[in-house]
Amino acid sequence: MIDELDARILELFTREPRIGVLEASRRLQVARGTVQARLDKLRDTGVIASFAPTVDPAALGFRVTAFASLDIRQGARESVAAHLGRIPEVLEVHTITGQGDLLCRIVARDNDDLQRVIDDLVGDDDIVRTSTLIALSTVVAPRILPLVESAAST
Repeated sequence: MIDELDARILELFTREPRIGVLEASRRLQVARGTVQARLDKLRDTGVIASFAPTVDPAALGFRVTAFASLDIRQGARESVAAHLGRIPEVLEVHTITGQGDLLCRIVARDNDDLQRVIDDLVGDDDIVRTSTLIALSTVVAPRILPLVESAAST
């Protein structure tokens, strides 16, 4: 799906997101048009999902990260997803296997605020049970470059 040049472009723009296409082409020693065409292809195929900045919730004052597993009523996934989408502190929601139906990554300012967020979560009658885990620290931060390197070498 990607080749070595794509991987080099992704690595450069991941490490230095503010670099321009011209400077990237100089550093990669390829034509500016090549870099632009590769970026367009990577965006069009969904490899690059966004050029948006990565925002740290803790820097915004949301220092507590938690994961909530939700058991929901049969057939209620869409309505529950809409409910969760209206809660700003819900950052991600995934359908899962095993215990629970949905897994949410949520943030809060502190533990008292986390209780408020959980109360908001369970405010939907289609959510029948929750289990919440508080993250104490991040051992491996979200990353993508090792996966990019692996994909380029296969």
